[in-house]
Amino acid sequence: MKRLFADTHAWIALADAADPAHEFSVAVRDRWLEQCGLLITTDYVADETLTLLRFRLDLDAADGLWWQAEGNSCLCWAFVNLMRAEKTRALFLRYRRKPFSFTDCTSFVVMRELKLREVLTTDRNFEQAGFIALPKAAAPTRL
Repeated sequence: MKRLFADTHAWIALADAADPAHEFSVAVRDRWLEQCGLLITTDYVADETLTLLRFRLDLDAADGLWWQAEGNSCLCWAFVNLMRAEKTRALFLRYRRKPFSFTDCTSFVVMRELKLREVLTTDRNFEQAGFIALPKAAAPTRL
């Protein structure tokens, strides 16, 4: 089964029709789900996404995205446990000269652990960390 990591930027783009990457993100998500692929995300990404949506749009938009995700059998949650958090901290410190957030680093740890190469995001930090970001040419999502 094909697997694709979904980053905060992707969830924001999916929820906000005014986002420059909205149409592309919806198309990729729909195509991915039609192929019975799994979208993988973390609880840290969910936390970051819901918080940003609450303040960028409103609480109803954040809650609506939560219910869409919760009802999706093609979404797989990768929770950040203590072992992953310790690996994340080490990576976060190793990348001290890069503009990577702690949440980005948790995603990098999970993606490496699960051997994922592709990520639905407009965040170029994933490419700097060695992953393949989709979409390649979309305008950056405003966070």
